[in-house]
Amino acid sequence: MARRSMREEIVDAAVAQFHSKGYNAAGVKDITDAAGAPKGSFYNHFDSKESLAVVALNRYGASRRMQDLAASDVAPLVRLRKHFEFLRDETSNAGFTQGCLIGNFGAEVADHSETIRAGVRESLGHWASMISGALVEAKQAGAVRADLDAERTARFLLNAWEGTLIAARSSRSGDAFDDFFDTAFGTLLAPPSEQVQP
Repeated sequence: MARRSMREEIVDAAVAQFHSKGYNAAGVKDITDAAGAPKGSFYNHFDSKESLAVVALNRYGASRRMQDLAASDVAPLVRLRKHFEFLRDETSNAGFTQGCLIGNFGAEVADHSETIRAGVRESLGHWASMISGALVEAKQAGAVRADLDAERTARFLLNAWEGTLIAARSSRSGDAFDDFFDTAFGTLLAPPSEQVQP
């Protein structure tokens, strides 16, 4: 089997380094050392650490199994719940550390780098769009109330999820995940027949 290109090795190492150390603490040398590449080779592939960070965001996003949100052979709310369960389990299995690289970059770097801010915005926009698509299908199937605003609800779910990760990491427990799932799927996205009338 052919060896992966040095560029791919650097990107993979960058995702791991940025995720474990944060953007500012992960230096170019840390990344190239982890990739087994000479530091000088970095600039053969990337203009800057910022440009690598945007590629790393895209690589990380691809690992979030977004395509599962569009799997038409699975009921939309089932696939949406499974998506967040996968992310929850990943965080729990990592000992409630690291969280979401997209959210981490948004909190750490977005105020200081327009390039990374744009990358975070695009990543969140794509993610919200995938969630919104599943919610539109759920509306069409009558699985959620008919007046649900799919785009707004998708953005809300993402915002709630990123806050949930912060709470889970700070408490080192899954209590915040329980709150998220109970509220998102037990109340906000409950079937119309189970909605509590005022």
